[in-house]
Amino acid sequence: MHSTTVTVQQIYQDRRQYRVPFYQRAYVWNREEQWGPLWEDIRDKAEARIQGNKPVPHFMGAVVLEPQKKLSLLGVERHHIIDGQQRLTTMQYVLTALCHVLREAGQTALLSVVDACLNNPNPETMEDREVERFKLWPTFRDRQQFVSAMTAGSYEQLQERFADSFTRQGTLRKIGADHPPALEAICYFREAMQEWAESDRETPPAQLMAALASAILTDLSIVCISLGEEDDAQVIFETLNGRGAELHATDLIRNFIFMRAGTDADQLYNNLWSQFEAPLWSEPQKRGRLNKPRLEWFVQTAVQAQTGEEIDIGRLYAGYRRCVDGELTLHSAGAQLNFLNRYAEHYKGLVTGVGTTPIAEFGRRIAVWDGSATHALALNVAAGSLLDADQRAIFDAIESYLVRRAVCGLSRKNYNKVFALQLKKMFETGADARAFKDFLADLTGEASRWPRDDEFRKHWLSAEIYPGRLDAAKLRAMFHRLEMAMRSARTEEKVVLSLDDMDIDHILPQSWAEYWPLANSMAVSQQEISDAVLLSYTATQLSEKSQLIANRQASVPLFGNLTMVHYGVNRSVRNREFDVKRNALFEHSNLQLNKALMAAVKWDEAAIASRSELLFSHAAKVWGGPA
Repeated sequence: MHSTTVTVQQIYQDRRQYRVPFYQRAYVWNREEQWGPLWEDIRDKAEARIQGNKPVPHFMGAVVLEPQKKLSLLGVERHHIIDGQQRLTTMQYVLTALCHVLREAGQTALLSVVDACLNNPNPETMEDREVERFKLWPTFRDRQQFVSAMTAGSYEQLQERFADSFTRQGTLRKIGADHPPALEAICYFREAMQEWAESDRETPPAQLMAALASAILTDLSIVCISLGEEDDAQVIFETLNGRGAELHATDLIRNFIFMRAGTDADQLYNNLWSQFEAPLWSEPQKRGRLNKPRLEWFVQTAVQAQTGEEIDIGRLYAGYRRCVDGELTLHSAGAQLNFLNRYAEHYKGLVTGVGTTPIAEFGRRIAVWDGSATHALALNVAAGSLLDADQRAIFDAIESYLVRRAVCGLSRKNYNKVFALQLKKMFETGADARAFKDFLADLTGEASRWPRDDEFRKHWLSAEIYPGRLDAAKLRAMFHRLEMAMRSARTEEKVVLSLDDMDIDHILPQSWAEYWPLANSMAVSQQEISDAVLLSYTATQLSEKSQLIANRQASVPLFGNLTMVHYGVNRSVRNREFDVKRNALFEHSNLQLNKALMAAVKWDEAAIASRSELLFSHAAKVWGGPA
């Protein structure tokens, strides 16, 4: 390893190409954080030259390069950028913007000097002139836009090639536009240079352009660290990036894979890795207090599905390396990529709920239940050899386990342990639907048990459900499942596409005093309701009226008093008497959930209890429990 301090002109003057390896992230520098401060440094150096001050180099930072062996007389030298690709790429955009400004100002004498820092000479001696002509070659994600922007010889050509990014007046769109970074950077520096030059009416244009070019080419310095054959580029990459503190863990994993790819790197990237560059995988996904890119959660889940071993998401890279080092079949880059691809489509179905596969259906159903503790087991089941019917049987049991425990008010804290233990059992005995159900049925204790029908029924009929044990999203999901179960083969409109425009409604409203008098038309005040509820918890005996109030108030959050109605209907009849609500259901609802409501003559505590029993008869089948 050796280092030298060089100017921008010196680092780009040789006939060589700086290549951004596969494992590097895309270009991410932007106007506010990097371009603006860099332009201020360039401007200050240019103005110092105009004023006749002695040039003082401005240090831009360091880059770490790994020279590649040249195996042919043809072609240019290649250096992999281990660290510093953002600043090297940015300087290419600065130089391109400078070329535009020089041409537009008619100051073409310096163009050849600047162009020599952008393009390698003698294309006739190159192996691939369309690639080797560039001084820098970006990663796949940036490549197409980079080439289009860098080869545009004028601002007009930029407008033609990136027409969607420009207004009719020829300026970059500011609203509703996501510009390619190469285009936005070049336009930013071009505009900044032009405004600076136009603000100086006293200095001759030739002197201005010379000062600007010199400031960029000779007044900015970079420490260039070149690795020797004995240096481990991967270790240096990890060290420079704080072992994951700056990059995501999956950036380091990508590095780990492709540094072993050799000559197959392009093919492996295109066939097996490129899908992980899609926006789906970079979207943040929250679990508890942690918010990580979806790709990180996927890798963690895939490793656990493959090995049965849990990995701390905070030490994902180290855990991934342990997995690969411990699996002889995963040592090569191709094997690792095949391993990740084995689980990728299943995971997409699981987290998006899109598709008709068993795991996609499972994903749709458990989305509201925060079932991340089940993901590794679900991936293992989906990627195995079980028939779809057996997969669905396992997934149905998991859903039942989650739903029954939620209704019974049991804790979720032990779920990671429960499903990790079952996954390890699958590695020992193989995946089997009957064995899986037996495993859940054998769990005991409040922290783990799968509630049987008697416990499930008790809480279904008496627990405070909403508000209470379930939030609106969970209750809506349960009503969707119950609605579909209540529709017979002869029911019209069998498919419920969405209940998103539906509200949870309390038939007997939470604020019932005004329109819902007690028996014998006894009026009730809000204060009496509050007093009766308090007494029901503290007193041994209540008055007749207080007992009636307490009984009614206890019926409000029960399953039997809850349903789904269109939000517009709900708002129009929110606290109204039962006849008004029932008529609205007749007019606007075709849900099976509401059939019993429409048939009821009155709505009181007895009717609520009866409907709770009716709904439970379906729930016990939808979320079947242990035998």
